[in-house]
Amino acid sequence: MKPLQLLVAVFTLSMAVVVSARAEVTGSHYDYTINGAAYQGYVAHNSNLDESRGTVLIIHDWDGLTDYEERRADMLASLGYTAFAIDVYGRDNRPTSMQENQQRSGEMYADRAAFQRRLTAALDAVDDIPGGTDNVVVIGYCFGGAGVLELARTGAETEGFVSFHGGLGLPEGQDYNDVAAPILIQHGSADPVSGMSDVAALLDALQAAGVEHNAQIHGGARHSFTVYGSGDYDLDADRASWQALTAFLEERLD
Repeated sequence: MKPLQLLVAVFTLSMAVVVSARAEVTGSHYDYTINGAAYQGYVAHNSNLDESRGTVLIIHDWDGLTDYEERRADMLASLGYTAFAIDVYGRDNRPTSMQENQQRSGEMYADRAAFQRRLTAALDAVDDIPGGTDNVVVIGYCFGGAGVLELARTGAETEGFVSFHGGLGLPEGQDYNDVAAPILIQHGSADPVSGMSDVAALLDALQAAGVEHNAQIHGGARHSFTVYGSGDYDLDADRASWQALTAFLEERLD
C-alpha cells in the first residue's frame, strides 16, 4: 500500500472509531394502537444526541416486521436519525410462513382503504415515539416499497418518500395528484416483479402529476437486492442505494 493510501485508510478507520464511540444507539419495540387494535413497531435513535436529525419511518416487507427492518433502523440511528419501523399487520397477526406472507400482504392489496389507514396512523404515531420529530421521510422495501407509494398517494405530509425494489403498479382508481413530497425510486433493471415497463409507467405518472421525483436503476439487480441472505442480494446495488438514501435524507431532513 502506498503511503498516501495508508494515510487515507488510517484516517478513515479513525473517523469510524470516533463516530462509533459517539453513537449510542438505543432500540426497542414500541406498542401503539389503531382503532383499538394492538400494533408493535420498533424505534431506534441515538440517545447521545441532544436533537435527532429527523425521523425515518420504515415500512416492512411482506413477511412483517423482522430483524431486517430493525437492523436498518439501527443503521439509521447510528447516523443520527430516529428510525421507526412500523407494523402494518398487527402485533398478534404476524405471518409465520410463505403462505401467510401472501395472505397478509394480499389482504392489504385487496383493501386499499385499510392499508392507507394503517400507514397514516403509524405516521401520526411519530409524534409520540422516543426521539420522534416533525420532519419525516418514509422508506420501504419490497411490499414496504409499494406501501411507500400507497402512503404518498394519500397526500401525507412528509419530507419525502423512498421505495426500494417495491411493487410499482398503480391501483385502479388511484393517482399521484395529491403527492406532497419528492419521491425517490431505487430499482433493479432485472426485477421480475415490477419490470422496467412498470418503472417507466410510474415515472410518466409522476411527471404528469407534477411530482418531484428521481430514480436510480441498478443494472442487473433483481428483486430484493438489498435483502441480506436472499438469492437476489446484490452488494453493489445495496451499497449504492444506501448511499442514495443517505444523500436524500441529508437533503430533505438536515
